[in-house]
This record gives sequence, C-alpha cells and structure tokens, in this order.
Amino acid sequence: MITIPEVGYVKIDKILAVFPVSRSAFWAGVKSGKYPRPYKLSARCTAWRAEDIHALLASYKQEGDK
Repeated sequence: MITIPEVGYVKIDKILAVFPVSRSAFWAGVKSGKYPRPYKLSARCTAWRAEDIHALLASYKQEGDK
C-alpha cells in the first residue's frame, strides 16, 4: 500500500498511486486550480507539498461523507 508522508514533498507518481485520476487529468486540474500547484525543487524535479495533498484528499473525503 502506498502512503503519502505527513510532511515533506511528494512526486507525481506517488500522488497518482493514491489519487484516482490520470496524469494528464491531474495536470489539467493543476492548471485550472482544482489541484494544488507544484514546486520546482530543481530543473528536473517537480513535487507537491505532502500537506497540500493531504488537504486535497481530506476535502474529497468530506464531500463524499455528505
């Protein structure tokens, strides 16, 4: 089972392992503002804050509980 760490940065492959969308759909959501923006850690490394991904997953869980 893949888990997202509580703090730190997470690369897209790990996010997509727990988030049920395609890579292109996730990037489209980032562009539209639906998903959190990434951070460039280096010229070839893009990642998201783990806290932002946990908040996103929690918001979807809340919507599902309604």
